[in-house]
Amino acid sequence: MTIAKIEKDGIVRDRNNMTIGHFDSDGSIRDKNNMLIGKVDNNGTVRNRNNMLLGKVEQDGDVRDKNNMLIGKIDSDGAVRDRNNMVVGYAKGVSKTYAAVFFFFDLFRR
Repeated sequence: MTIAKIEKDGIVRDRNNMTIGHFDSDGSIRDKNNMLIGKVDNNGTVRNRNNMLLGKVEQDGDVRDKNNMLIGKIDSDGAVRDRNNMVVGYAKGVSKTYAAVFFFFDLFRR
């Protein structure tokens, strides 16, 4: 079941096509109210708004949490897969780094 998608312009939409956030070109991640909720750097490191480490996106598309546990994968076709290899979203034409941030979206609010 698809639970979200990330569009080429950085808009993040939920399963009901409602906007839940977006990415800025500098790696900032913002919620639907434009509030900063996190950041991803050029190395794929994902941090929340308080600069706490949430995880990392590997170059091969593997997504790991802060304990280095595999939590998902981004396929070359843009499919976002959970740890059980089920497709949970799509980010066609979006960098793997941005697509992987999907896994951390709920953690940004903490």
